[in-house]
Amino acid sequence: MPPRLAPRGGAIAGQFMRPVDTLFARYAESHRHPVNKAIHWVCVPLITWSVLALAWALSPVVAVALALAACGFYLWLSRLLAVGMLAVFATLAYPLTLVHHDLVPIALAVFVAAWIGQFVGHHIEGRKPSFLDDLKFLLVGPAWLLGEAYRRLGMPY
Repeated sequence: MPPRLAPRGGAIAGQFMRPVDTLFARYAESHRHPVNKAIHWVCVPLITWSVLALAWALSPVVAVALALAACGFYLWLSRLLAVGMLAVFATLAYPLTLVHHDLVPIALAVFVAAWIGQFVGHHIEGRKPSFLDDLKFLLVGPAWLLGEAYRRLGMPY
C-alpha cells in the first residue's frame, strides 16, 4: 500500500508531505510578513517577466525553451501547477511579441527594480531570501504565488 499524503500544513507520524508542500512550507517560512508578501506579489511576476524578456531578446526560441524547462520542474511538483505556470508564461510572453526594440534596457531596469523590492521586503521580514539557501527557490517563488491563488480559488494543486 503506498504511503498517504499528509494534509497541507505538516506531516503526521507515518505519513509524508508531497515535495510541493515541503517546498512551499519552507518558502513560506521567510514570507510571513504581510508587507513582504505584498511586495512578492508584485516583484516575483516582474522578475519572472524580466528573465523571460531577456531570454526573448536573445531569441524567442531561448525564451520558450527556458519556460518549458521551468515547467518541467513545475510538472515534478504538480501537474496543475505546471499547467498554470505554462499559462502564466504565455501571458507574460505575449507582450514580448509586441515589443520590437529597447527590450533589453526595459527588462534590465525591471529586473533590478524588482530585486531591490524583494530585498526591501526581506529586510522588513527580517529573514534572508530562500534562494540564498537553495537556488531552486528561484523557481519555487512563482509557483508559490500561483499555489496561493489556487488556494484562494479553492482549487487543488
